[in-house]
Amino acid sequence: MKRVQLVDIFDHPITQKYLIRSGIHHAVSTTEQAVKLAKARGVDVELSAKSALLHDIGHYEWYNDGEWDYQEYRKHDIHAIKGAERAHKLLIRLGEDRKTAKAISVTILLHTDSYLPFSVDGMRTPLHEVVYEADEMEELPGGKHHYKTMTIEEALKRLKHLDQEISQKESPHQSIS
Repeated sequence: MKRVQLVDIFDHPITQKYLIRSGIHHAVSTTEQAVKLAKARGVDVELSAKSALLHDIGHYEWYNDGEWDYQEYRKHDIHAIKGAERAHKLLIRLGEDRKTAKAISVTILLHTDSYLPFSVDGMRTPLHEVVYEADEMEELPGGKHHYKTMTIEEALKRLKHLDQEISQKESPHQSIS
């Protein structure tokens, strides 16, 4: 089975639609942070990278009187739930292994607990922790990290570099759950 690469995922029209909404810069920067953390901790780098790239694919827009209302959005946010489903469907379409697609989707589901009435701190696997922490590292107050810009060309360049790093490391999935 051909390995689905980060650039394959990024180039898909569904990814483009939702990453433009949630911020290409944030997605790529979080992916880079996740790769560093995964390498340092012995966590599966490929799963970390793919999960981080897609972690905010479930974002949607919440406007109030024509203005983006971040506080209202946070009250009703379920982007991790929507993102897990979107990512799973996308990855299967791209030919990703089902077990891998599920692991990535569950990681997206648990990259935040802002939508839950309780905390999942202490319950995440090492893979989930890597993506959670990478996201936190890139976060800015008021959701401003979603508005930092990056061209598609720059994103592809950085993702190709990460794909090369991952393919050089090619190892079996260590922490798939």
